[in-house]
Amino acid sequence: MQIRTLSPDLSICDQPRPEDMARIAELGFRAVIGNRPDGEEAGQPTWAELAAAAAQAGLAARHLPIGGQVSAADQAEAFARALGEMPGPVLAWCRSGNRAEQVARLALGFRHERHHRVVVVGGGSAGIATIASLLKRRKGLDIAVVEPREEHYYQPGWTMVGGGVFKPRDTVRPTGKIMPKGAHWLHAGCIGFDPDRKAILLDDGTRLTYEVLIVAMGNRLAWEAVDGLEAALGQFGVTSNYRYDLAPYTWELVRAMRGGRALFTQPPMPIKCAGAPQKAMYLSCSEWRRSGVLGGIEVEFHNAGTALFGVADYVPALMEAVHGYGIDLRFGSNLVAVDGPAREATFRTAEGEVTRRFDMLHAVPPQAANAIVAASPLADAGGYAQVDPATLRHVRYPEIFALGDGCNTANAKTAAAARKQAPVVAVNALAVLDGEAPLAGYDGYGSCPLTVDRGHIVLAEFAYGGKLAPTLPTWLIEGKRPSRLAWHLKADALPAIYWHGMLKGREWLVQPVPLQ
Repeated sequence: MQIRTLSPDLSICDQPRPEDMARIAELGFRAVIGNRPDGEEAGQPTWAELAAAAAQAGLAARHLPIGGQVSAADQAEAFARALGEMPGPVLAWCRSGNRAEQVARLALGFRHERHHRVVVVGGGSAGIATIASLLKRRKGLDIAVVEPREEHYYQPGWTMVGGGVFKPRDTVRPTGKIMPKGAHWLHAGCIGFDPDRKAILLDDGTRLTYEVLIVAMGNRLAWEAVDGLEAALGQFGVTSNYRYDLAPYTWELVRAMRGGRALFTQPPMPIKCAGAPQKAMYLSCSEWRRSGVLGGIEVEFHNAGTALFGVADYVPALMEAVHGYGIDLRFGSNLVAVDGPAREATFRTAEGEVTRRFDMLHAVPPQAANAIVAASPLADAGGYAQVDPATLRHVRYPEIFALGDGCNTANAKTAAAARKQAPVVAVNALAVLDGEAPLAGYDGYGSCPLTVDRGHIVLAEFAYGGKLAPTLPTWLIEGKRPSRLAWHLKADALPAIYWHGMLKGREWLVQPVPLQ
């Protein structure tokens, strides 16, 4: 029996036995709550047996089972009432303690409530940009952001770190330094949504209510979905630019490699920045060509999909890069296992599983919806927040909006998309706050600067349906061809635009347009 303390008056544990009740009383507990239904497994003590032993030990007892059709949220109010009525401290349990902890935290939220007119869940790119745009339009707005992380990352820069262009320090700032003035920063994480009551639950036990909720929690990198990958990362030649701490290792491997086989992977869609897997490959090949070793390196691109890029207009320029570097394209090849010490990667293909030995492996993890959103009423069948693609307003809860990598819009999941979405959400959220209908529309814009070598970029910009959507005149940057000017935009201008524009509410070239 492992006891974990949640508050001075409440602890949780895994399944106790009737003979444990006397020991529980000796530890100072005065009441117990059982959250496990009877009959879950053979040999499990019944509630009647546990309650009788608790009474004999002088403990108050209450049974609030969770399981089957009864969720932790269903029992939260009853649990909160029990805490108010029973003598403390209280010990609650289920089989492992997880359900007991979930309902306990929900119940504690009923005892610690806080309200803000606007609540933003997530202090990443999309969340901070939206807050800045809101406060730009309405100074003094009562707005809170729920974000537990103390550091904020410019994730598009990690590809450049892996290519030896940026330093890791170029891509990180303290969260407090980029938090918009006027926003209330709650240093906590969201662990549950209760949209019917216009509330969310935080991991510190707070129940936070709102008039308008904006969800910007991103998606999840599912490293565990590839057998052996997590254990191999950062050693054995296994790396990924999708992690801040690993991007420098990518550059270390590239500089050290003089021959052998380099594998680059791309998992099934949707993923963050669909061009990033091949950007890592092109930058690596560019360095190997510069140092004169490319001819001795076998480069393979294992793409779980069937096309090099989702917008056909940009594929010819990318194919020129592929042929120029001598890259072996392998479509329909999905990474499923990594044996780091043996330096072997296994791929699932239409013909069966194929194992390839490597000297360097740049692995892109499969990606999934945020687990908290996926478990909530906000989610679609795939686990992403379900919103109208134009207004970014939730399809069932009119006071909720979602943007960024965690919503189910069909645009590319990029920082450029979040930059375009943030002003739209800001305008529409304020309209809803004022009792009006949404006013602004999002056209699905996304941008992917495809770095084909160190010095040239194919600047892919497109909207819903793959429609080309160039920001600058094509005589200045022809997006379908590699451009040195696009390289300078990526390497020199975009970081400054991110830190000093997007996160400050400066909507350069992304002003919201009226809803069509």
